Amino acid sequence: MAETSMLPSVAPPSPLVAFWAAFKENRGAVIGLAVVLLVVLLALGADVIAPYSPTEQFRDAVRLPPAWAEGGRAGFWLGTDSLGRDQLSRLIHGARISLFIGLTVMGASFVVGVALGLACASLGTAVDVAITRLMDLIMAVPSLVLAILVVAVLGPSLTNTIVAVSLVTLPRYVRLLRASALTELQKDYVTAARVAGVGRWRLMTRTVLPNCLAPLIVQAALGVSDAILEAAALGFLGLGAQPPTAEWGTMLADAREFIRSDPWLVTLPGLAILVTVVSINLMGDGLRDALDPKMRKT
Repeated sequence: MAETSMLPSVAPPSPLVAFWAAFKENRGAVIGLAVVLLVVLLALGADVIAPYSPTEQFRDAVRLPPAWAEGGRAGFWLGTDSLGRDQLSRLIHGARISLFIGLTVMGASFVVGVALGLACASLGTAVDVAITRLMDLIMAVPSLVLAILVVAVLGPSLTNTIVAVSLVTLPRYVRLLRASALTELQKDYVTAARVAGVGRWRLMTRTVLPNCLAPLIVQAALGVSDAILEAAALGFLGLGAQPPTAEWGTMLADAREFIRSDPWLVTLPGLAILVTVVSINLMGDGLRDALDPKMRKT
């Protein structure tokens, strides 16, 4: 007994250390996180990193190929578009616009979805049915069609794009939180809190909501990539960010007529969307594995 009492006690790892240990088991998620951080750094430092202004036109360098291709120039690493604007600069500034749209849509949908989801679970059958049927109605219309309809009514602009995509993605958060909250309300700790006299508002926000955040965080991460895709689709159709704004979907729309003659004009913004969306999805998979103990490998 004396020898046992002399053994040093090992403190359990902090939640952050445990989370990172579980997250880094997924190598794809770590790679995705690294790429996402790179895109974020490019977006934040776009004014310093980009060699030119995204709207500056070089009339003597229209539709130049990338620097490594025949006819390219060293001053324009990724070539220029049909108006002589530097593609690299527009891609870097486009990262700022696309990430801004994705994060803003995710934030708005998350906050409103949490509020409506908690209302469904706590305010009675009438409120639950009304909100649930409204979400079903939104989900019954294809997401892109509904976004086009909203933008057509409000008018094409960056702000209206955010509103339209937020409306499209809202039901995911409402339904997810409603299901999680209804499950949590059946557990013993909630019954104990009610017996102790905890009010409805405090019960839902301080007791139930923290235990529903894990799936919401994963959905929020994946929602950023969905918002970027939806915004790029609207931009491609001319209903998103308007020229001369450097947005990846708008860049695709401007370059589609040159897909045969100058394919790099379409390929580069398409690759930017592809790499960013795949990286965010990989990171979201890692978040799911790290936040759900059943998904962990160890």
